[in-house]
Amino acid sequence: MIIHVVRSGEILAEIARRYGSNVSQISASNQLPDPNRLIIGQALVIPIAARQHIVRSGETLWQIAQRYGVSLDAIIRLNQLANPNMLKLGTVLVIPARVHTVQAGETLWQIAQRYGTTVQEIVKMNQIQNPNLIPVGSVLTIPFPKPVIDVNAYTINLSETGAREVREVGQYLTYVTPFAYIMKTDGSLEPINDRAIIKAAQNRHVVPMMSITNFSSTDPGTRLAHTILSNPELQERLLTNVINIMNEKEYRILNIDFENVRQTDREAYNQFLQRAVDRLHPLGYFLSTALAPKTSSEQQGILYEAHDYEAHGRIADFVVLMTYEWGYRLGPPQAISPLNQMRRVIEYAVTVIPRNKILMGFQLYARDWIIPHVQGQEAETFDMQEAIRRALKYGATIQYDERAQSPFFRYTDEQGRRHEVWFEDARSAQAKFDLVKEFGLHGVSYWVLGYPFPQNWLLLEDNFIIRKM
Repeated sequence: MIIHVVRSGEILAEIARRYGSNVSQISASNQLPDPNRLIIGQALVIPIAARQHIVRSGETLWQIAQRYGVSLDAIIRLNQLANPNMLKLGTVLVIPARVHTVQAGETLWQIAQRYGTTVQEIVKMNQIQNPNLIPVGSVLTIPFPKPVIDVNAYTINLSETGAREVREVGQYLTYVTPFAYIMKTDGSLEPINDRAIIKAAQNRHVVPMMSITNFSSTDPGTRLAHTILSNPELQERLLTNVINIMNEKEYRILNIDFENVRQTDREAYNQFLQRAVDRLHPLGYFLSTALAPKTSSEQQGILYEAHDYEAHGRIADFVVLMTYEWGYRLGPPQAISPLNQMRRVIEYAVTVIPRNKILMGFQLYARDWIIPHVQGQEAETFDMQEAIRRALKYGATIQYDERAQSPFFRYTDEQGRRHEVWFEDARSAQAKFDLVKEFGLHGVSYWVLGYPFPQNWLLLEDNFIIRKM
């Protein structure tokens, strides 16, 4: 798939013709509210078997062709390059799909091995009905090689609502995490209605992950964390209750999310994690933790100081980096998951945590702030599709912050109030996926289901093979 950014005067039919696609495919892939009205600056996913490549310093066209396993001539023709020897830094090239003509005696497995892909990927891309019966001379489109990753998603909607969310996107998930069981001072846990979610997950071959936390919407949980972490007997009681729930409801992984923990409880938190692993591993269960987005071991603040990246990386089976919420609902308008800030966190994390234990956090919602921002004023949170509808309604032009790799726009409402909206689009999603690939991370963790973002799921599948248990 490739990404096209709408320019002034463009219509969908022209864009479709340019890429050899069609209006209905592009409209359906992006779930456009009105295919006849596009927004200047809007990013569209074009559902064709091609990739985009941004020319880097010193690259030659031959090197690019070798990287993707396609011919020089194919790249030159598709991009109408007048002088292939003069590539400008930053030029966006469309890389055509690889094709293979089936020879006598060949099997799909042999073809997949030759091109570094899988039988399942070839079958899916070519819509093959019978993988054991491929006529000689058939021309197959060959998928580009993709890394295998794990994908988690939290859901705060429980019962049937959460189950429906899992059914909708379950094909893209390795784990789903209902959020959350809240700890009590006696080591018990507040119950949640998660059975429908677990059943939906199992039906979609998604592993249910149990989440426990110390905080709620009314309590930061600092005192509760101290009460539990300072009492080994309470910790054992808590873990016994956790294991009983995991046994009963068929959870396979425990996700521990202690937040707002005192710096003085840091070592006690590490010891609790080790105690949890010692209880879980013999039973065949695994442990993950949620970590605040730190950029150094010395980072101060109650969100960060008790989160010992090195210890979590050593003890837990994997960690979730909560690389979102810079654009906080009660703070001033800015990108919610700015790539430059996410990069700083990951650059630090990989120095103390094995890369194959890191899931990068990615938020699934947009925010609308009234500007100028007044302290204490809360931004409205909604989904990416609503962001596009608002830009369309108010005739806004979508801009793109290159440093944060995030789209935004401004508009004036019916009451004359100015607004600033930050959201995610195909460009920002692709930039985040490129970060996962650049650092060789274990995968992605979404916060939180319930906010439609069709472009994300298409690009996720186009970039990665998602591991299923």
